[in-house]
Amino acid sequence: MERLAREISDISSMGREVVLISSGAVGAGLGKLNRAERPRTLPEKQAMASIGQGRLMHMYEKFFSEYGNTVAQVLLTRDVFSDRLRFLNARGTLLTLLEWGVIPVINENDTVAVEELKFGDNDTLSAMVASLVDADVTLILSDIDGLYDDNPRTNPDARIIPEVREITDAMFEHSHGRGSRNASGGMFTKLQAARICMAAGIPMVIAKNDETDVIRRIVSGEPLGTLFLPAGDSDGGRSPGLRKARKHWLAFESNPTGRLVVDAGAAEALRVRGKSLLPSGVLRVEGSFERGSVVSVETGDGREIARGTSYYSSDEISRIAGRHTDEIGKILGSKDYDAVIHRNNMAVL
Repeated sequence: MERLAREISDISSMGREVVLISSGAVGAGLGKLNRAERPRTLPEKQAMASIGQGRLMHMYEKFFSEYGNTVAQVLLTRDVFSDRLRFLNARGTLLTLLEWGVIPVINENDTVAVEELKFGDNDTLSAMVASLVDADVTLILSDIDGLYDDNPRTNPDARIIPEVREITDAMFEHSHGRGSRNASGGMFTKLQAARICMAAGIPMVIAKNDETDVIRRIVSGEPLGTLFLPAGDSDGGRSPGLRKARKHWLAFESNPTGRLVVDAGAAEALRVRGKSLLPSGVLRVEGSFERGSVVSVETGDGREIARGTSYYSSDEISRIAGRHTDEIGKILGSKDYDAVIHRNNMAVL
């Protein structure tokens, strides 16, 4: 954990934004109670996680603070990704933490998650969080240095596969097993995570966790481990700037449920300066929609300039249109967001 904190702190000082997905709550609980075997029943696992989660975060706070970094605990369940408003709230929280220079440490909320709300493993969780924050790359550190053409533990002639552009059934057939004693998944779950990342347009790398400076070397472009490339990615996937599937969907495949007509100043702010859409720039609202809906942003002459996910409903926007951000709370009774559409939830056409 200390080495992980040092490596992440090093690349954070280079201007990279990092989200850390970390398991270990149950393991930390086992250590606290001096127990060797993992609990088997769901109540026992959740109770053990509740003991260990605080200890886990205490250690991360200790190690990261030595390098001048602040961390934040974020616990998620699967329903965050199925409810559009909860999805937006979680995304907004994580992006705000990153803007503040804080490193989010994310784990599944084992203490309260029931079976239908569980991710099941942190490989899947990492892939879904990568899509949530539009990550440039997902790095999964493991006790194995990548994907092999056969099981290297039983076949000494197995060879590592340096690059994957399509995940085949044969890869899954060779991926049986669940990993180490205190892990919840093996190569099978990593391949599932790779499928999620590739579908979202995000490259993913599996590499060995005890490689020296493994995070910095991969972020710098060194070919370590196995690189999973999304379809259409021609630059090797190791540099930021890849156009994400989510932005593509917003721009070309989404069906807006309403329209926001904006003034010339707002249009320039969106198109030229990459700003968020504030209520002061909205002239009028057309259509009826709820919070979390995809809406079209148009100029006064009917030209569509952007599409995005709205933080407010059509009724709320109608009431705050043309008003300053500091008036939102007074008009609506509360203010959750300054922007009508945040730039991170918008595709400029």
